[in-house]
Amino acid sequence: MNNKQSMENGNATLRGKIVFVFLCILFVMLFVKAGHVSIIRGGEYSDIANNKIYRRILIDAPRGEIRDRYGTLLAGNREAFSVEIYPGNMSSNELNQNIAHIVEILESNGEEVIDEFPIIINENQEYEFTYDKNLIQWKQLNEIPLDFTAEQAFDYIAEILASDGVIEISEGDDRTAIQSKIIEAGYYPPISITKNEFTETVKKQEWLYKYLSKYIDSEEDIYNITAKEAFAYIRKAYEIDANISDAEARKILNIRDLIRQKGYYQYQPTVIANDIQNATVAKIEENSINLRGIDIVAKSVRYYPMGNHASHILGQLGKISTQAEIEKYVQENGYSPNDIIGKTGVEKSFEDQLKGESGYTRVQVDVRGRLIETLERREPKAGDTVYLTIISELQKVAEESLAKTLKAIQTGSYYESEWGNIRMRDNQRVYSKAQSGAVVVVDIKTGDILAMASYPDYDPNLFVQGISKEDFDSLTPVNVNDPLAPKPLYNIATMTTVEPGSTFKIITGLTGIELGLSPYYQIYDKGYIKMGANTFGCWLWNQYGGSHGPENLMDALRDSCNYYFYSVATGYNYATETNLPIDIKVQDILDYATRFGLNEKSGAEIEELSGKVPSVEAKAQAKKIELKSVLMRMMKDYFEDIDSASSDYEERIDTIVSWMDENPSRSEIIRRLEELNVKAEYVNKIADLTKYSYFNLAKWQTGDSFNLSIGQGDHKYSPIQMARYVAAIANDGYLNKLNLVEKVESSDKTTMELLPKLSEKIELNNNGNLAYIRQGMEDVTDEGSASNYFRNYPIKVASKTGTAQKAGRIPAADEEAYLLENLGRFGVNRAAVLDLADELQSQDRNRLKRGVYLQRAILELNPNMTIERINQYKEKYDPFAWFVSYAPADKPEIAVVTLLFQGGHGGYGSAIARDIYAEYFNLQNVEATDNNFSFDNNIS
Repeated sequence: MNNKQSMENGNATLRGKIVFVFLCILFVMLFVKAGHVSIIRGGEYSDIANNKIYRRILIDAPRGEIRDRYGTLLAGNREAFSVEIYPGNMSSNELNQNIAHIVEILESNGEEVIDEFPIIINENQEYEFTYDKNLIQWKQLNEIPLDFTAEQAFDYIAEILASDGVIEISEGDDRTAIQSKIIEAGYYPPISITKNEFTETVKKQEWLYKYLSKYIDSEEDIYNITAKEAFAYIRKAYEIDANISDAEARKILNIRDLIRQKGYYQYQPTVIANDIQNATVAKIEENSINLRGIDIVAKSVRYYPMGNHASHILGQLGKISTQAEIEKYVQENGYSPNDIIGKTGVEKSFEDQLKGESGYTRVQVDVRGRLIETLERREPKAGDTVYLTIISELQKVAEESLAKTLKAIQTGSYYESEWGNIRMRDNQRVYSKAQSGAVVVVDIKTGDILAMASYPDYDPNLFVQGISKEDFDSLTPVNVNDPLAPKPLYNIATMTTVEPGSTFKIITGLTGIELGLSPYYQIYDKGYIKMGANTFGCWLWNQYGGSHGPENLMDALRDSCNYYFYSVATGYNYATETNLPIDIKVQDILDYATRFGLNEKSGAEIEELSGKVPSVEAKAQAKKIELKSVLMRMMKDYFEDIDSASSDYEERIDTIVSWMDENPSRSEIIRRLEELNVKAEYVNKIADLTKYSYFNLAKWQTGDSFNLSIGQGDHKYSPIQMARYVAAIANDGYLNKLNLVEKVESSDKTTMELLPKLSEKIELNNNGNLAYIRQGMEDVTDEGSASNYFRNYPIKVASKTGTAQKAGRIPAADEEAYLLENLGRFGVNRAAVLDLADELQSQDRNRLKRGVYLQRAILELNPNMTIERINQYKEKYDPFAWFVSYAPADKPEIAVVTLLFQGGHGGYGSAIARDIYAEYFNLQNVEATDNNFSFDNNIS
C-alpha cells in the first residue's frame, strides 16, 4: 500500500467517525425531545390533541321570566319544536337531496323555512343582493340620496337630528361621540364608524370573500361581482344538479349557507325551521328513514301570555344583527352569532340576568368538524326572574282607558264611565287624528312606575322566532313622512319629547314666588300683550275676546292665565306698565326646570330619550346647524367658481353661517355674498333667507320668554319626565329616580337582588312655596278645566291641563301625488313643471324622490311661490293634549300623567286618570251615574 492509498483510507475512516458521531448526537437530541414531549409536556399536548377531537355543543338555557311586582307572569317560556340538520359525513350530493326533501315537506305543510340567503330572484327573474336592496330601502325611507357614501349619510342624519333638537352636537365632537348620541336617542343608522362604511356593504363583502376568494384572486373583482354571477359560482361549489332550476337550487343554497355560517362548528346542529306544527312533526317522523341528518328538537321558546300587555316595557327579542351587537355580545361576551338577544325594553336592559347559563353536549368530531360520537351532557341553567314595579291590573286599566279615550276623541263620541260620560267634542269639532298617546303612573314616595302604557302597541310574540315581512310592515306607519304618525313599536312614554304646554306654568309660577313674588300678588289680565307686530293673547282672548281680570298665582293656575305667566317670566306687569317686585331672568325659570329633572333622564331601566330644557345658547346653536344644513343642500350650484364637489364649498357655507353672531344688515350680507362669488340671481334670495329666517330669529327675544313661560317654544319633555316632575311637586320636593324593576331573583331562588331606591331633595328657597302650587292644582280640579271630569269623585285630585301647539303642516305620504293634484293652484303650467322636473332630476347626481324636483320646478317657474304656500293645502297638526295629576290631593300617593298626540284638549286625559285612580284606590261610585257632559271650553 503506497502513501497515497494510506492517506485516502485514513480520510475515509475519519469521515466515517464524524458521520457516526453526528448520528449519535442527532439520536440523543431526538430522544431528549421525545422524552420532553411525552413526559414533561405530555399532559399539555394530550389536552391539545383531545381538544382537536372533542367539542362542546351548547344547549340554550331557558330565558328568565319577567313578572309584575306581585308575581303575575308577563314573559315566560313554552315548548316548541324546531327542525335541525346535522351534515355529518354525508356527501355533498346526499346532503343536497336531504335538504330538498325536508324543505318540500316543510313548505307543503305551510311552515316557514329560515331564509337568510342574501341573493334573491325576483318575479322578473332578476338576481339581486339583499344587502344592496336593504341599503336602498333604508336610504329611500330616510330620504337620503342614493349615491351618498356612508360618511355623507352619517353627517346628513346627524345634521337633521341636531336641527330637530333630537341630539345636541358640541364643538369638538368626533363621529364616534356623535354616533353615541344618535344611538342614545333611539336611532340606529346602519353605518360602521370604525370602517367608515355601511354595515350592509361590510356584510356583503365579508360574505362574498368567504365564498369566492378561492375562485377569484382580486378582492376588487370579488366585491364588484353581480348577484347572478355570484349565484352561479356558489351553486357550482355546492355541486347542485344542473337539472334543478335556480329557484329550487336557491332553497338548497339557503340551507347550505346556514350550515356554512357555523364554520368549523358544523358538528353543531343548524336550525332550519322553528315552532312547527304537530302535523308537520308527524310527517317528518314518517319520512325519517329518507331524511338522514334531520332531527326534531323540543326547545324552550319565549312566550308572552298576555300578548300586547306591557309590550313597550317588556320589549322584543331578535337575532344579533348590528355591528354594535356583534362587538358586545359575540366578541366580548362569547355569544353565538345566531343567538337571540333582547333588543328593546327590559329584555334588553336585563339581558345578562335573563340570558341564563348554557348547558352543553360533549361530542367527538373528525378533522372536518363532523360528529362522530356523543359523550357527555350538562343541563342548562335558566336565567334569573326579573320582577317589575308595575301592577298588572293597573297596567291593563291604563292601556284600555288610553285606547278607549283616543277612539272617543277620534269620533267625537262619549267616553262612557261610571264616573260620568264625557263627550269628547269641542263645539262640534272632532279631533280625528288623535291616534297615539301615552300614560305613566308613578308612586310619588318611591319612584316606582306602577303602570306605563303607549298606544298603539304590539304583540312581542311576533318577534320571538323572527318576524315576517308582512307582520313587520303592519307595525310601520302608513305615512313615514309624518313624525306623529302612529308607530306601534315606539314607546311614546319614554322616547317622545314634546312641548308641555300649560303644565309648565307650574315651574314658571314657582320660580316667581321662589324669587320673592307673593303668591297673592295680583296681575290684571287685559287679554293680550302687543309686542311689535305680534300679539300674545290669553286663551280666553284668543277664543272669545275675553279676559280673566285680576289673577294671583292660584287663580292663574286654575284659569291657566297666559297673561299672568307672561308677566312673571319677564318681571313686568304689562297691565300697569310697571316692574314686578322681583328681579327675574329667563335663566331662573330654566334653572328651576332643571332642578325638577326636566333636563335629564328619569332613571327608568329601559331606553329613554332625555328631554331638553331650552337655553339661550342652544337656540342660537340650533339655528346655525339648521342654516348650514339648508345652505349645504341649497347652494350646490349657486357659486360662480365652484360647485358642491369643491373642497372650498363647505368652508364658504361655514363663512355665511358665522355671520349669525354679528347679524349684519341685509345690504352688508349682499355685499359679502358677492365677495364669495355667489351668482347674481341668487344673492337676494340667500340674503333674505339668512337675514329674516335665521339671523333675526337666533337672538333671544321677549316673545321667546313669553312662549317659554307657558310651555311652548323649545321645550321638549317626555311623559315619563313629566311624571317624575309632578311627583316631586306632590311629595314636597323630593326628586326620585324612577324604577321599572323591583328585584331580580336567581332561578334556584337562593339569591335575590333588590334594586335601590334613589331620591334627592330639590334645593328651594322656601319649601312652603310648593303648598301654593299644590293649592292651585287642587283648584284646577275643583273649579277649573278639570272640574267637570271629577264631579262627585270620591277622592280629591290635584291636576293641571295643558294644550301645546304643534307647528307646521302634516307632510304628505306621497309628496309627488300631492303636488300633481294641486298644480293648478300654484300658478304654473303643468307640462312646463313636468319637463323642468325631468331636467332637474336628470342633472342631479343625488337622485332624490321625484317630489323634490317637482317642488323645485314650481318654485323656479313661479318666483312668487314659497314653500309655505305650496304646503298650505296640507292638513294642520292638532294640539298635543297633556293632563298631569296626583291623588289624593291632601295625602298624595300616586301621580298620573297622560299625553295624547293631536288630542285637542288636555282635559280629555282626565278620563284615563279617573279610571286609574279608581282601580288603584278601589273606589266605588255610590252616586248617580247618568251625569253626561261635554267639553265646553278650551282651558289649556
